[in-house]
Amino acid sequence: MADHLEASVTLPSDPASVSAARTYVVGTLAEWGLPPDTEVSDTVRLIVSELATNAVQHTFGQSPTFTVDLELDRDEWLRIGVTDSHPRFPRRLPAAVQQDNGRGLVIIRWLTAECGGRLRIRPTREGGKTISIELPWAAPVQPVTTVVRQEP
Repeated sequence: MADHLEASVTLPSDPASVSAARTYVVGTLAEWGLPPDTEVSDTVRLIVSELATNAVQHTFGQSPTFTVDLELDRDEWLRIGVTDSHPRFPRRLPAAVQQDNGRGLVIIRWLTAECGGRLRIRPTREGGKTISIELPWAAPVQPVTTVVRQEP
């Protein structure tokens, strides 16, 4: 595999784009060698759903689009970043039992840590922000094949 792979998609800040972001990421990772029916793929799908949902719901119409960037470095680290143009960084909300939302970043942080990764939030030059995760790459290097030996 290549030393460095990159892919990117920009989508409208619309609820339908959350599904499009998931589909794009899972499809790209499948092309890079991560089968879509694995636990890691399911985890990535959930993380991307949360990141894209945050980009749609919490920008209050001030970010007409969001961008999903993927990078794979040396078959070791996968980076996924979601960038929007809204200047406000996410805030940690109090854990109220009745609260219907506001837990997305907690979920992302927990899933990322469980996989041995890390979460970063940084400003963009344009005044927005990128929320990104970095995970150890878990795709099999070569397909596993079963060899059946017969006795002579």
